[in-house]
Amino acid sequence: METQELSEGRGVRGGVSGIRRRRSAEYDLWERRDSDPMVREELVRRYMPFAIKLANRYRNNVESFDDLMQVASVGLINAVNRFDPSNGTAFASFASPTINGELKRYFRDRVWLVRVPRGLQEEILSVDRVSSELSAELHRDPTSVEVAERANLDQKQVDEAILAKADRSPVSLDLTMDDDENRAPTITLGSEDPGYRLFEDQDEIRNAVTSLGDTERLVLRLRFIDEMTQSEIADRIGYSQMHVSRLIRRSLESLNDEAMAA
Repeated sequence: METQELSEGRGVRGGVSGIRRRRSAEYDLWERRDSDPMVREELVRRYMPFAIKLANRYRNNVESFDDLMQVASVGLINAVNRFDPSNGTAFASFASPTINGELKRYFRDRVWLVRVPRGLQEEILSVDRVSSELSAELHRDPTSVEVAERANLDQKQVDEAILAKADRSPVSLDLTMDDDENRAPTITLGSEDPGYRLFEDQDEIRNAVTSLGDTERLVLRLRFIDEMTQSEIADRIGYSQMHVSRLIRRSLESLNDEAMAA
């Protein structure tokens, strides 16, 4: 009995001593990191499986996993370069936010053609990952209820994530349908805006009005902008109604001639 307890005690002490030696050896590597490139490479190699594990959380059927591993590697190298072992923090705890940040920036800047809020991006990734897991387990496409239960999300959140994922890579408006060049969305969905012609007409009228005298321009403004009657205009400028009528007719004829010439 005493021999067994002694043996177990030595085993525990030996295990603790082994952990301490490994920690001491790794601390020595961190101390020599800045002066020896081979040491930095060794640290990156040691923690590469950890970076790959984080990248695997973002794995889906659209993005290349090799690209995700490259992005995670960049985050790992940045973490190795900035880590300070004297703070007492475990390197994995320090590196995790850095690697995850690189992966999230990759999806935000390189993958998403349509920008969506960060929270929705994470929900899409979660729904995509859970859907793949359930498809492998159930040998069929999972329902949104099943995905919501596994991902700890509301069914509404799952539905929104599915819709947002479908819209994150919009189809080009120049893409033709059924090999028919006349059926591109820009042709079938577009229509002429009547406002363009109105703008052109206004521009022509503005140029033509400059050829009129001050009185003619005043009469036209009172009649067609202020919507005053000919009698009101006559009282306003001190002319007879008949004279106002002649001014309006003559001014409109002049504007029409200018527009036709243009």
